[in-house]
Amino acid sequence: MPTTISTDLGQRTGLAHSPTGTPAVDVHDLTVAYDRKPVLWDVDLAIPAGVLTAVVGPNGAGKSTLIKAILGLVKPASGGVMIFGRALSSVRLRVGYVPQRETVDWDFPIDALGVVLMGRYGRLGWLRRPGRADRDVARRCLEQVGMGELAHRQISELSGGQQQRVFLARALAQEADLYFMDEPFAGVDAATERAIIDLLRDLRSKGKTVVAVHHDLQTVPEYFDHAVLLNLRLVAAGPTGEVFTPANLQATYGGRLTMLERVGEAMRRAAGGAGASHSESSPSGASARPIPADYQPPVV
Repeated sequence: MPTTISTDLGQRTGLAHSPTGTPAVDVHDLTVAYDRKPVLWDVDLAIPAGVLTAVVGPNGAGKSTLIKAILGLVKPASGGVMIFGRALSSVRLRVGYVPQRETVDWDFPIDALGVVLMGRYGRLGWLRRPGRADRDVARRCLEQVGMGELAHRQISELSGGQQQRVFLARALAQEADLYFMDEPFAGVDAATERAIIDLLRDLRSKGKTVVAVHHDLQTVPEYFDHAVLLNLRLVAAGPTGEVFTPANLQATYGGRLTMLERVGEAMRRAAGGAGASHSESSPSGASARPIPADYQPPVV
């Protein structure tokens, strides 16, 4: 049954854990601010291992910032993150990342195989060149995403969907246990979307954990077994069937949500799908620690 987050700073109850007792991602009291304006406020979140998790919320809700803060790409004003119960620095090789396509310089002179080989550098170190074994891994990853025949094609010559597949292959080449993906389905065609979700399900079957920022609410119940609803604060998190409800969606999107009926229909179609083993919820967001009107966090 859904559980709630304590309103007391530093206290949580009922947070979900993986079967081993340690969540893949454990976020505690996380606040992030840009130019002294909070974009994430007092987020407490635990994501169990071995699930496909969607992070959803309106534009500007802090979804990408949450991922970047977890990965250490932005500095939080307060709070902390643990990955598999340890600091990120000690488990970095177990973590892969697929950024938004819009953040990548696709005119950089490199072919698809070269991009995927970048996923091996974390294991090699910057002073070692990839060897035959690394190239074999990179080629297998390209084959896995259906891009084997275009291994030597310049990335600038690829379509948007093909570029996304290459970046997924790069993440696979990292041979990680936890993957963060920022809008992996954005701007891709239907065939690529199907290929991506098949890939994510294959990763899950191997015990991997995927956390993906996702915008298409209608496909959340079908694609993901765990959901995080975010709008500056955490609204709800847990098994999709328990927390992806009209009430929580309304609390997340407010008056901007106009497709609740269609989402509800998608949820009914996906009914019966098993989710993860826990949930945490604060449906209205009103019980969370309030943001002071004069809040001035440290400059990030």
